[in-house]
Amino acid sequence: METVYIDKHVTLVNACKQGDRKAQFEIYKLYAKAMYAIALRVVNHEAEAEDVLQEAFLDAFSRIDTFREETTFGLWLKQIVINKSINLLRKRKAELVSIDGIDLADELDNDEEDLEFKVNEIKEAMEKLPDGYRVVLSLYLFEGYDHEEIAHILKISENTSRSQYMRAKVKLNSLLKERSLK
Repeated sequence: METVYIDKHVTLVNACKQGDRKAQFEIYKLYAKAMYAIALRVVNHEAEAEDVLQEAFLDAFSRIDTFREETTFGLWLKQIVINKSINLLRKRKAELVSIDGIDLADELDNDEEDLEFKVNEIKEAMEKLPDGYRVVLSLYLFEGYDHEEIAHILKISENTSRSQYMRAKVKLNSLLKERSLK
């Protein structure tokens, strides 16, 4: 059975397709905050996230006639934001190091479920993660992509995606533990 997406903003999207500037502004107001948050989680820099956001909206509005409504406008825009964010990281030459074949089981700490920290502490710790770790962790946990999708987006192997994710969790836990000892 095929998934059916119902876009509650279809009227605004159709007005945007007709070049209606007010509709574009309304769409911008509806989605800007969430899309900025996605960009910020990926690029980890406020000014760059703002640039990504602006470029994504410009791209979306200039290509809105290609939006086929097979998904919601928000999901389509989210994909544009993620792609622009990743392209920016590539320009920064963020390296995702392949660690295929390395066994990570010994490195994992079993008490990670016991750790409960405030959202701001986790955000601050995530900002300290290397780009590769932070991007994979964000795409997996916050954006809901699986490792196959992440591998495709980042042009890495699924094993590298899994390894980056596991190492990111270990590193994040150690940063959070360090913080709690202070």
